Formats: sequence, C-alpha cells, structure tokens
Amino acid sequence: MLNIEGVFLQSISITLHVLSVVVWVGGMFFAHLALRPVVASLLEPPLRLSLMSQVLSRFFPWVWLSVVLLWATGFWMIFFAGGMASIGVYVHIMLTIAAVMTIIFLYIFVVPFPSLKQNVADKNFPEAGKSLASIRQLIGINLWLGLIVIIIGTGGRYILG
Repeated sequence: MLNIEGVFLQSISITLHVLSVVVWVGGMFFAHLALRPVVASLLEPPLRLSLMSQVLSRFFPWVWLSVVLLWATGFWMIFFAGGMASIGVYVHIMLTIAAVMTIIFLYIFVVPFPSLKQNVADKNFPEAGKSLASIRQLIGINLWLGLIVIIIGTGGRYILG
C-alpha cells in the first residue's frame, strides 16, 4: 500500500505521463491531419518547406521532453506497481510500441530532419521535399502507433488483463 508521499508521486507521474502523450500524439495528429494538408494546398514548395522546417524545429524539443517524461514516468509507475513481473501484458505491449515509436522519432530527428533543414537553408527544395515526405510518412506511422498505445493504455487492462 502506498503512503501519502507515494500517492502524491504516483499522481504527479500519471499526470506528466498523460500530458506527454497529449503533446506528442496530439501534436502529430494536428501536424499530420490538419496543418500539412492545408499548407500543401495553399503554399508553394519554397514557403511550404520553410514553414514545415520551422514548425518541426519548434515541435521536436517538445517531443524530446515528452519522450523523456514518458519513459521516466512509465518506469516509475512500473516500479511502484511492483516491477515488470507485476504489470499486465498490456503494459508490456505499450512498452514495446513505445520503444518502436522512440526509435522512429530518433531516426526522424537524426536523418531526414537535419537534411530538411539543410536543404531548405541551401534552397534545394526538391531534396527538402524528399526529406519532408520521409518525415511525413514516419510521423504517420508514429501517429497510428501512438493512437494504438492510447487505446491499449485506456482499455488494455480490461481487454488484455
């Protein structure tokens, strides 16, 4: 049984965990399903690519913070639940998907994102477009994975035990 300090720490942990999910998955949802289609329909490539490069430059630090908080709070909650052997299979599934999402984000951040920024700076818009297309596809994958994790996180205990 948790003491009052443990309950407080768990409530802070859960709150930070959920807020981090909202920032990361909600940001991907907005960028992928609202911002990108409008920008693609209204702006020519030089402006569109410059805008998206700057938007991602502002979004990715929030994703980094979210990733760090998700892993830290997730393992904190597992620790307080009694460790890996004490958690349900749904948490193991969430952890696996979270690892894949983190790897995809790291790849985006290290490979196509720097290429996008450099190509925009060099005004090489065809190559910048290729980088952005790669980022878009990978964010689409991560968005679906994130939505699946939300479904598992909210209903997994009841569905998967």
